[in-house]
Amino acid sequence: MDTVKERYDASSTFIDNMSLPIHRWYRFPAGFSAGWVSSVIEEKKKRRNDIVLLDPFAGVGTSVLAGEEAGVCAYGLEAQPFIARIARAKLLWNADINSFSEFAYAVLQGAKSERGDIPQYPRLIYKCYPDAVLRGLHSLKRAWSQRDDGSPASELTWLAITAILRVCSPVGTAPWQYVLPRKAKSNLAHPFPSFASQIQKMIADMTFRQCQGLRKKGEVFNGDARNCSKIEDDSITLVITSPPYANNYDYADATRLEMSFFGEVQNWGDLHTRARKGLVRACSQHVSIEGLDLGSTLSVLKDTSIFGEIEGVCQQLAIERLGHGGKKQYHLMVAGYFADLFEVWKSLRRVCKEGATLCFVVGDSAPYGIYVPVDKWLGELALAVGFRSYHFEKTRDRNVKWKNRKHRIPLHEGRLWVDG
Repeated sequence: MDTVKERYDASSTFIDNMSLPIHRWYRFPAGFSAGWVSSVIEEKKKRRNDIVLLDPFAGVGTSVLAGEEAGVCAYGLEAQPFIARIARAKLLWNADINSFSEFAYAVLQGAKSERGDIPQYPRLIYKCYPDAVLRGLHSLKRAWSQRDDGSPASELTWLAITAILRVCSPVGTAPWQYVLPRKAKSNLAHPFPSFASQIQKMIADMTFRQCQGLRKKGEVFNGDARNCSKIEDDSITLVITSPPYANNYDYADATRLEMSFFGEVQNWGDLHTRARKGLVRACSQHVSIEGLDLGSTLSVLKDTSIFGEIEGVCQQLAIERLGHGGKKQYHLMVAGYFADLFEVWKSLRRVCKEGATLCFVVGDSAPYGIYVPVDKWLGELALAVGFRSYHFEKTRDRNVKWKNRKHRIPLHEGRLWVDG
């Protein structure tokens, strides 16, 4: 039955994490509730004492941090290198607090004494910051880079600078979705007090968590879920993750502002080689650049039970796109997405023990109003590689509050449970 609780369950969203120590250090909306992850782990611990957790789409480390707190072995894979670095920095919460404090405040004092000119930045940066704000942020970056020694204190300080970049911009910089230079904020935060506040928050959280003790040390690797090369065979008993949604959001673009500020990309096109290339193909920008062929992309699914359905949907999309301005290649996106997730399931079958439990937080999709049953197709692909069963648990409705939505197809979000 579709209850009120189901429709408004927020456990498949990130919002609760913004009040939790460590998790709140960086706002990244493409995630789910750390509290919910903890509850799943605790429930599984009642039934078995060999819990080894894997999140193959680790993002900023929500599952791995929850695994640490629950005292289980926890590993994460994240293909986007900048996001992976953020996750690894958050996992340094057990570092020496005094060393971090001394390093960070030395950076702040050094930044206050900076008088150098601002070097050339990508155009996006000038659209997002007035000169005075950019000067302060650049001073912090320069003071940090002069002292950077690769230590935990240095990485935590890098994270503190990264965390305030959107706070200090007077334009619309919410990562979900995209940077909006023409959208103005009412309050302007200056870099130096923002940085000091972030440092104080991080020190308070580190102090709190260190008083609880470190039961197990988690790890996040910059790696690809399609091969799970960093993970040993038959080693995982629990998978909790949320793969990119097949809804045309460019996950590489989520950190374009930060990567532009640190000089890792110069323009939108650089994102493909630096961030997007290794990701699951979940947006039309990705497949357009790669120039996919529909037939060969779908061929990897030809022996699965969904082949006929997905081929039909992709052919519908290929025709439908011709009647829309922009002619987005949703047909190739859908084909590439499920071909990639099929590889993910194969890798998970290799690394998971018999009897493992897997949970994918997913949402369905309807590009150009043509429905894509994501949870069903992913469940069928899991069976195709040897997992035993699946069922879907809806947590909330989607596509119900936006007045400018382009179709009336009811969408949902929830948890795809797979038994191994």
